[in-house]
Amino acid sequence: MDNLISKFELLGLAPVKAKEAAGNKKLAPTLSSIIDATGKTDFDKSTGMLLYTLATTVSKDKTPHADYVARAISAGRVASAEQLSAATRFCTKNNPAENEQSFDEACGVGVVVSEQDIADQIRSAINDVKDTLLQERYRGQGKVLGIVKKLPDLRWADSGKVKSEFDAQILALLGPKDERDDPAAAKKAAAAAKKADSAATRAHVSSAKETPEPKKWEPASLEGMFAEGDISRLHKPGENPQIHPRLVEQHLRATEGKVITRFPPEPNGYLHIGHAKAINVNFGYARAHGGTCNLRYDDTNPETEEQEYVDSILETVRWLGFEPDKILYSSDYFQELYELAVRLIEKGLGFICHCTKEEMKKNRGGEERGPRVACQHRDRPIAESLAEFQKMKEGRYAPHEATLRMKMDLEDGNPQMWDPIAYRILYSTHYRTGNEWCIYPTYDFAHCLCDSIENITHSLCTTEFILARQSYYWLCDAVDVYKPVQWEYGRLSVTNTVLSKRKLLKLREKGFIMSLDDPRLYSLPALRRRGVPPQAINAFVRELGVTTAKATIDVVRLENHIRDCLNEIAPRVMAVINPVKVVLENLPEAHFEEIELPFKPRDSSFGTHKVPFTRVLYIDASDFREEDSADYYRLAPNKTVGLQGITHPIVCTDVRRNADGSIAELVCRYLNEGKQQKAKTYIQWVADCPKAGSPVRLDEVRTFGQLFKHADPSDESIVPGGYLSDVNTDSLKIVKGALVETGFWEAIKRYAATAAGKEELGKHNVESIRVQFMRIGYFTLDKDSKLSVSDIEGDNSGKTKLVVNRIVTLKEDSKKEA
Repeated sequence: MDNLISKFELLGLAPVKAKEAAGNKKLAPTLSSIIDATGKTDFDKSTGMLLYTLATTVSKDKTPHADYVARAISAGRVASAEQLSAATRFCTKNNPAENEQSFDEACGVGVVVSEQDIADQIRSAINDVKDTLLQERYRGQGKVLGIVKKLPDLRWADSGKVKSEFDAQILALLGPKDERDDPAAAKKAAAAAKKADSAATRAHVSSAKETPEPKKWEPASLEGMFAEGDISRLHKPGENPQIHPRLVEQHLRATEGKVITRFPPEPNGYLHIGHAKAINVNFGYARAHGGTCNLRYDDTNPETEEQEYVDSILETVRWLGFEPDKILYSSDYFQELYELAVRLIEKGLGFICHCTKEEMKKNRGGEERGPRVACQHRDRPIAESLAEFQKMKEGRYAPHEATLRMKMDLEDGNPQMWDPIAYRILYSTHYRTGNEWCIYPTYDFAHCLCDSIENITHSLCTTEFILARQSYYWLCDAVDVYKPVQWEYGRLSVTNTVLSKRKLLKLREKGFIMSLDDPRLYSLPALRRRGVPPQAINAFVRELGVTTAKATIDVVRLENHIRDCLNEIAPRVMAVINPVKVVLENLPEAHFEEIELPFKPRDSSFGTHKVPFTRVLYIDASDFREEDSADYYRLAPNKTVGLQGITHPIVCTDVRRNADGSIAELVCRYLNEGKQQKAKTYIQWVADCPKAGSPVRLDEVRTFGQLFKHADPSDESIVPGGYLSDVNTDSLKIVKGALVETGFWEAIKRYAATAAGKEELGKHNVESIRVQFMRIGYFTLDKDSKLSVSDIEGDNSGKTKLVVNRIVTLKEDSKKEA
């Protein structure tokens, strides 16, 4: 092994990397052979890295003539990753030694793209989209880079030089990044400008609405996800090698050369935040390349799958903004999969096994990872396995008494190749096929073959399936069917949660959550119920990009996207969570004014609404303090404050109490006579005016904290008592009796007046009614509300039950006194 390490270090590999390669039973002999094929022992770093890349991509059937390619690399004929990719594709169908001229043409050998050529091509591409780029600025950079990378004249250009020149030209056009490209900086500047505004300016909302507020949130584009990295260099349809040329021809006839992907969830639970990435990757890659994406339910386990989850998955995919080209099921192919299993046995590559789970584990080396031995049934006659498989199908065995296993390679270092199970016996009623079958294919058997049947061009999955890639390819070749390409990316998780259905069921059983769509969870139905906009989830996923790194992202990052999105789409209304009655003693009992307020200051596109202003109104308890202090600017005895949207301030003159000493009401004067000093701050309020429908009464206000105290509640080194011991029992707080101004009811009416709103309300989907309770947070209606279209159209707010969820707090509130 020491000799191999030294040999691999000649390529420029670091000692640790060289040792890792030498210890890899599959890679080590391939890499050693490729080095030997060059006839050299001295390599510059770029040549060494290309040889290493070649070794990691070759396989017996995938890259013939690897020795030839290795010599071409060492001679400098193949000098870039793009040329290497073209070389391996050429060699799958041709013998390069027999036609070196065709090889050179296919791989760009000898093609020189000068720095001036690179600059000219990039300049032309940027000019074509200059107007859009000037508008989107650095947010549109990814899309333009994707266009540049696809330019035919730059195919063989040095990718490093292309990127450097592209960055330089973008900088020259747009200048350095500023607050327009940094939402956080833009918000900080807006906050500073707001602080500098006088209180009088804030009071006169009618003039404020004339100046539109600039947009601050521009989510990353879908196309940008696929503009850089390995996913930007995936094969084109038909370029993936097959065991027979006819399979490529059949595939291209069926697909017409278009990209086809699939999103393949198992319908045994709700989709979660990690699936949002999978949906964006699979549907997004197809959309970005003019292709299509299927939704295929991986429904091969009748014990755990339910129609409820089937319906929820489709609704969630559509909620995120994607529409499947086809809606398919693995169970659609049960007969075809069975026939392929028979073919596998007939070819001597499948056998019926009667080993127990314990015996299988022992034969595979057991806990001690000892030597692997063949199952005693592995070499039984083909006819015998066929007869036994028929018995399994006829229900003549109990569960676990017999399985169909694939005869792969017990000597391979990959556990996925150790004769995995293809079919098992399950006496459970399938939600679609009923009791037609009692044998069901496993994921290892069904997944790749369903991909093949559907002519999937790119089988995109997360990195926990890397080892399964080898068995995926083996099985497709074993039964002589088209073989898609599997490509893996890092899965997505967020902190302070658990996603496993088993753990979620335990949380519900223990009473820690209300349901499996409890708004404190990070399943997509739970996030939807909480009021999180789908575009915020998509923006979060797309910002992260597509790499092979597994990512656990701080949930704060997701919440920032939610806030930024809601800031753009949510109307503002006044609310008092803990009401305190205020009587303006100098106004007559019947005093009534209508005040026009903007739904969003400085953005006239949101329109306005009217609220009543009367002698009696309510403020929030947090806006009154009996003992004043120099650093307190809201209402206190003998202190003046402004009312949001009202020209004149008020001053507190008396505090009236109940028998128990609690505050019954505040007596104030409305300072509408003479010249008054400008108020230092403005508070929100809600009028008591039943004839105008004010206030709108909320049955419940639900605020949510993190369900778990630690970032990873499943990490027993941090949480030795297990995730259940880490539950934050104060994560849900419910307040009853909150009041909202009539703008909230107006926002509900406006939503119900739209065709989409009426349809969603008819299905009792109320979470799209989102508002900002000023200075408190963003809120939505919960599904526990009782709200009908007829009540809304009849203006009967009193007949409704309104339960609201806090979606997310305001950033500004983080340091404010509650």
